[in-house]
Amino acid sequence: MTIVQTAILGIAAVVLAVQIKSLRAEYSVYLILTAALIIGFLGITRLELIVDTARQLGSYIRIDHVYLTALLKMVGITYIAEFASGICKDAGYSALGTQIEMFGKLSILAVSAPILLALFETLEGLME
Repeated sequence: MTIVQTAILGIAAVVLAVQIKSLRAEYSVYLILTAALIIGFLGITRLELIVDTARQLGSYIRIDHVYLTALLKMVGITYIAEFASGICKDAGYSALGTQIEMFGKLSILAVSAPILLALFETLEGLME
């Protein structure tokens, strides 16, 4: 599915949700959640191409696979946290959405900690 089709799906879901919201507010949330999940799964299908490209780049520049794995984990954490946070905020639970964003940021920091340590070890080696 192309970006144009995905955008049309999203806009159509929002227009329908706005119309339904005055009748049954809970149905509009379900409609938006369904559209968001469909678009999310469509995005995940593109992930295979991204992973293959990252592996190919790693073979060209001789980078340790640990770094590419960590980078992909960070991208995945960001995507999932933003998705879940957006759904919570759209449903009117912005406090929960903010907590999900905070947990996502802390998770990214935890995943990046070994890379940061390796960077400092490299810098220390260069200083000697």
